[in-house]
Amino acid sequence: MKKIAIQDFIDKSNIEIIQELMQVNNGYVTSKLITELGIHRMYLKQMIKCGLIEKVGKGIYIDKRKIKDEYYIFSLENPKIVYSHMTALYFFHLAKRAPYQVYDISIPAKYHNDKLNKHNIFYVANDYYDLGLTEIETPLGNKVKVYDVERCICDIFKNRRRMDLDLIKYSIRYYLKSKDKDLNKLSEYATVMHIKNDLINFISLL
Repeated sequence: MKKIAIQDFIDKSNIEIIQELMQVNNGYVTSKLITELGIHRMYLKQMIKCGLIEKVGKGIYIDKRKIKDEYYIFSLENPKIVYSHMTALYFFHLAKRAPYQVYDISIPAKYHNDKLNKHNIFYVANDYYDLGLTEIETPLGNKVKVYDVERCICDIFKNRRRMDLDLIKYSIRYYLKSKDKDLNKLSEYATVMHIKNDLINFISLL
């Protein structure tokens, strides 16, 4: 979420400042963000009463005229998560179907949060937690953390016993047909994750 210095808001009311913050953040603002600017959170309550904004998560607010982006809200509520596996491949248009309420997410190996238990959690070792880490826009235009395509291909293969094999085959086949594929990067990631030979053998049988 983008921040703006308080000096940029000379001669503006606190509510006007919050509205401008929301404008640069695609309709969203957090209580943490306005607190950092020295604005009291009571102004958020005033804006809710006036029908200007809606609370959509803990400390997260949206312009009432905007459509709620569940992927983005979930990532703001849980900054440790990275969308991965089939959920990330959905963002890259390489998944057979869209995730519905249950997401594939990766988190650091030693991080635990019971609120995430309904989702498909993949605990990632520090050795390759940052491997392929990037950002992508959700279908509603908000940036969230994901693993890139090559990392996701490695992940779905590595965790194939936990996943639908037909969906895995679908995504890998479409990846191999993609003009944007990077086989050198795929090989590099597979080597780091100790799955290179097995992945090559799997691909050869598709």
